[in-house]
Amino acid sequence: MKAPFNGSDKRRLPRARSEQSWLAPPEQWPDIFKARAEALAQPVELTEAEEYLEIVAFMLAYETYGVETAWVREICPLKELTPLPCTPAFVSGIVNVRGQVLSVIDIKKFFGLPEQGLTDLNKIIILANDNMEFGILADTVADIKRIPLNKIQSGLSTLNGIRESYLKGITAEHLVILDALKLLTDTGIVVHEEVR
Repeated sequence: MKAPFNGSDKRRLPRARSEQSWLAPPEQWPDIFKARAEALAQPVELTEAEEYLEIVAFMLAYETYGVETAWVREICPLKELTPLPCTPAFVSGIVNVRGQVLSVIDIKKFFGLPEQGLTDLNKIIILANDNMEFGILADTVADIKRIPLNKIQSGLSTLNGIRESYLKGITAEHLVILDALKLLTDTGIVVHEEVR
């Protein structure tokens, strides 16, 4: 049984015929190769690329979250977290990443999610823009995904409170996409307290 003919077969047909060209007499080869070149020179119709978000997916309290890779500088293991006194509970501390000292935010505390404690599996996702840079704690980093924009819903009624205000969207698979730019520009995250 033959497969149905589709547009891509148009390009294969001359090639298949030309593969048999070596069986033809040599004097016919120039005509065969010219026909093949003309067939291959025909413009190919390309479908418009689907718009998508590329995100880093990570786990927080048994839920899957994501942030756009455009705002992710890097992902690194959690090592030598130094607590900071006199900071809000959501500030876990600071870490040294290749000589740069960065604050680390515990998104679970910030969003009021259940805590699990820190393990060797925890990762720091470093978010950055021109004016701000800090790390957010993730229980584990799952994957980098490309999600078509038309598959992202605006939100769910079950996501309320502070999480809702940082929500970019949610997928049918219940992947919650956070607005990383909003996190980076939120003055409520910046701590300007002096210890006396």
